[in-house]
Amino acid sequence: MEQMQTRPLSTVRAGETVRLARVEAGRGLKSRLASMGLVANVKITVVSSGHPGPFVISVRNSKMMLGRGMAQKIMVV
Repeated sequence: MEQMQTRPLSTVRAGETVRLARVEAGRGLKSRLASMGLVANVKITVVSSGHPGPFVISVRNSKMMLGRGMAQKIMVV
């Protein structure tokens, strides 16, 4: 049985689509991300991950920017 490996969203390259597994953060950030549509099993497409600059993602046809610290706490498969 092969188990899917989770990795931080910050390691995903532009153009890749991944699925959100969990958020490794406190209650406040989890709530904030959930209100933005970042909930378990949602598909996330990375639009831009260039350094320096914001991390741009697309979730359910909406684009949003995340700081690198936030992207590091979002675990995806």
